[in-house]
Amino acid sequence: MEALIPVVNKLQDVFNTVGADIIQLPQIAVVGTQSSGKSSVLESLVGRDLLPRGTGVVTRRPLILQLVHVDPGDARKNDESGKHQNPSKLSEEWGKFLHTKNKIYTDFDEIRQEIENETERISGNNKGISDEPIHLKIFSPHVVNLTLVDLPGITKVPVGDQPKDIEVQIRDLILKHISNPNCIILAVTAANTDMATSEALKVAREVDPDGRRTLAVVTKLDLMDAGTDAMDVLMGRVIPVKLGLIGVVNRSQLDINNKKSVADAIRDEHAFLQKKYPSLATRNGTKYLARTLNRLLMHHIRDCLPELKTRINVLAAQYQSLLSSYGEPVEDQSATLLQLITKFATEYCNTIEGTAKYIETAELCGGARICYIFHETFGRTLESVDPLGGLSTIDILTAIRNATGPRPSLFVPEVSFELLVKKQVKRLEEPSLRCVELVHEEMQRIIQHCSNYSTQELQRFPKLHEAIVEVVTSLLRKRLPITNEMVHNLVAIELAYINTKHPDFADACGVQCVVSSKRKEETCEKSSLRTPTAQYFDRHGHLVGQTRAPPSVGPHNHQAILRPCSQPSVRSVSSLSPCLRRSVPKAVMHFLVNHVKDSLQSELVGQLYKSGLLNDLLTESEDMAQRRKEAADMLQALQKASQVIAEIRETHLW
Repeated sequence: MEALIPVVNKLQDVFNTVGADIIQLPQIAVVGTQSSGKSSVLESLVGRDLLPRGTGVVTRRPLILQLVHVDPGDARKNDESGKHQNPSKLSEEWGKFLHTKNKIYTDFDEIRQEIENETERISGNNKGISDEPIHLKIFSPHVVNLTLVDLPGITKVPVGDQPKDIEVQIRDLILKHISNPNCIILAVTAANTDMATSEALKVAREVDPDGRRTLAVVTKLDLMDAGTDAMDVLMGRVIPVKLGLIGVVNRSQLDINNKKSVADAIRDEHAFLQKKYPSLATRNGTKYLARTLNRLLMHHIRDCLPELKTRINVLAAQYQSLLSSYGEPVEDQSATLLQLITKFATEYCNTIEGTAKYIETAELCGGARICYIFHETFGRTLESVDPLGGLSTIDILTAIRNATGPRPSLFVPEVSFELLVKKQVKRLEEPSLRCVELVHEEMQRIIQHCSNYSTQELQRFPKLHEAIVEVVTSLLRKRLPITNEMVHNLVAIELAYINTKHPDFADACGVQCVVSSKRKEETCEKSSLRTPTAQYFDRHGHLVGQTRAPPSVGPHNHQAILRPCSQPSVRSVSSLSPCLRRSVPKAVMHFLVNHVKDSLQSELVGQLYKSGLLNDLLTESEDMAQRRKEAADMLQALQKASQVIAEIRETHLW
């Protein structure tokens, strides 16, 4: 099972090449305040001084520290970069940074300086922090296989030129790492502080309330007040963590200034534990901490491995699909252009016919909306037109009087009747033209629909997309006045001849006002005039009604006869509504919709399929090219990671 940690290190290296955090690898994150002794713990695990020291926030970028155990003198075997220099000249301990490629550091002072330089390169020299990690590998016969993430120390008050929100920045950075469910939290707390107020344990509880993946480390055991000890803490009676608690003794600042080696410090630590806590000496100290972390990480990796393998396979399939959607680089420009034009034209026509691959579910689209415009919007508008709208009795009387000149007339003259009817028929032209406009707008919308859902390949070539939109828009623009002209003609045809023999005109054509005396009336005391009866017959001679005629039929009494005669006649305008309701959609389909469908591909080919335009139209957007490269790199990393996991044998897990 010891081989599992190098496997995770390989996976870490694989995903570092693409700079992605999509895989939550098992790791150990070190959390503590600035003065908790966090750096000393890490240096004790490495056995060398390698971390920057100073006041304020020294660790300003996460440091992913991979410890690789090598046998003494086995540099040729364990250092894959040995081919770049003479292995015999290699030290038995060396380090490598990811950002410096194959450069080998045998001087740990240089490693410390490189950490400082790389921190300032990204984070600047103003004590700001960055979440971009530094990757460092340490090869040594004195370490156990281990992967640690050193995070910036928790701080409360900004000091000097630190950002005012430094506390929030560091807290967010720590939570980002320890929220990973595959992360073991190494919470470092100084023994000379109150454990109940430990900032490291407090932030750990936020993401791990049960303490199932938290290991507490108590530092500075030798600095506790005289007469006190950490027995209750070391026995686990104070801090409730499932993974346990380990106490260590750090080098003091004086020890560091005096160049006291880590090896000497570990020896003195062992002596202190034997003297102060003899019964607990074997379960505390730096060496025990290293072995414990190694064991915890191996078991943690073993538990996470099945889920990790599944996650990698799922992501590989997703990125394979994503890469396919971006398309292959263009090799044959002519064939690619023709293919894209044909696909767009086909999808455009299919959207109208209702056979598109991507069916819209949120709203009506394409042919369905055109159908709705014809039968609902346009049809209901015609039905709502009032045949007598805008006509008053005064308008009718004026038309009749103007048509009769100086001669009074008892009946509605045909000239005035036709004038009134044509005026009302003209009102049907506006909704008919509005129907054309709505269909034209929908055919414009289909262009965007096809671009968004059906032909995603066009997104690769923005200039080709713009050119196709322009060609289709131009074609629709050319057909619009032709279709409008046809609708004008349809209305003009209805105006050209008013067929009064149509059955809908029966009431108007058959009405005759015959004033006759059927019988003599009794003599009126106040007038010697007889009051005749007005009888109404249809065109077949059948009596349809009668009214008492007024005493006279002079100019002031036209209304009594006019409204019964003229209103049925003008209402016959509604008989023209069904005609236009049928003919206008037919005209729109023939002159606009079907014409565009039939000529779209030939128009696109004629306008765009030209050798001089190929390079320009098929110039891929930089954004798409970058996304394809990123997807290809990630897919390659996932495939390599899958191979790394596949190499693990069942025997490695136990």
